[in-house]
Amino acid sequence: MIPESRLYDASFPIPKLQIDKGDISRFMEELKGFHSQFADCFSREEPRENLYYYMVGQMSPLERKSIEPIALNVESAKVRAMQHFLSDIDWDEERILSRYHGMVAEDLGDAEGVVIFDESGFVKKGNDSVGVSRQYCGNIGKVENSQVGVYTAYASRHGYAFLDSRLFIPEKWFGEDYAERRKKCKLPDDASFNTKPQLAVEMLEKIVAEGVIPFRYVAADSIYGNSPEFLDAVEKIPGVTYLVSLPPNTLCWLQETTAIEKSYRYGGQKRTKNIRLEAEKKPVTFEKIAKGMNDYFWYRRTVSEGAKGPITYEFMKRRVVLAKDGEPDRTVWLIIRRNPEDKTNLSYFISNAGRSTRLKTFVWLSGIRWAIEQCFEEAKSDLGMSHYEVRKFPGWRHHMLTTMLAHFFLWHMRIRLGEKSTGHYTVAA
Repeated sequence: MIPESRLYDASFPIPKLQIDKGDISRFMEELKGFHSQFADCFSREEPRENLYYYMVGQMSPLERKSIEPIALNVESAKVRAMQHFLSDIDWDEERILSRYHGMVAEDLGDAEGVVIFDESGFVKKGNDSVGVSRQYCGNIGKVENSQVGVYTAYASRHGYAFLDSRLFIPEKWFGEDYAERRKKCKLPDDASFNTKPQLAVEMLEKIVAEGVIPFRYVAADSIYGNSPEFLDAVEKIPGVTYLVSLPPNTLCWLQETTAIEKSYRYGGQKRTKNIRLEAEKKPVTFEKIAKGMNDYFWYRRTVSEGAKGPITYEFMKRRVVLAKDGEPDRTVWLIIRRNPEDKTNLSYFISNAGRSTRLKTFVWLSGIRWAIEQCFEEAKSDLGMSHYEVRKFPGWRHHMLTTMLAHFFLWHMRIRLGEKSTGHYTVAA
């Protein structure tokens, strides 16, 4: 019997959106049809209209796409009404998301799809915006006064789109000295501190429970790879494989640990414990494994076509047992990627894939986070994702939700019009 992993060749190119900014104005009539599908998510006509005005503004050629410029340039829109709509009006977010996920599944759904997690930061002045703090902001690569969101996106052979988002609220925001600020920002009374991996788990479990988005893979960076809680959550999903990054100092054993069982008495009771053989006591770092591996074990693969020609890396894979508090933890694949021109430039990934999984699958998954990076780039450059000026928690949530909807609408138009699919992330055989 052919192993299941050989029956499905997951290595397919992910197409790029490729819609010119000048084309967006052609889609305004279709936007009315898209918008109408969310009409029953609002109790009154005014917020329904403001949703349409706001999305028109997001897809307009405006240089700055915050509330005031949108309201002043979109016919019939009003500044105060739009501010009230975004930050103070109740939205049926659950219904909007549920309907939106159905649309994503219809246009982009694929049994071999990938759910991807990542975060994005937004530099903010002052201390009054919800969740703002001096924290690491990946957009600028340093600690700065900013807000940080955790996002999940979906990628398949048909395209890519956001699925959900959560605002990361730093732990200090839940102290007594922030009580008044939480109230002003309309942070829910039952809100509590969650780490970024915990926010990711919350979104993942919601996607699984909903059962609408088909997927076979999960990808994430080292923030999530370092979280046993996140890995456990993925491993609970039948048939789902993850590939996550980990830092070079991660400890492991190169093969399954050989152990002997030893009996002893403690407190008058007989007990047993596993003792690792002396030769295998000390785990080694991923970095040490990479540096000690002969060139024979590295496979060169072209992963994509860049502006200056093919982009090529070298890969190797090994079965390892991760170390946790000095003891064996989970057995996984270790995949190491290096730049053939600079062999000190290394990236490390782990995966719970089956033993017969081909290197080609790991090569493909190692670059799949490109899709969520494209979501961020397109949403920020074309849709004003980072232009918001709201301070309240509902305002942040609603802005991100409309951005997700607007981005997917452009994908729907690309698919509806039958635009030619151009693959971005490819893998050589």
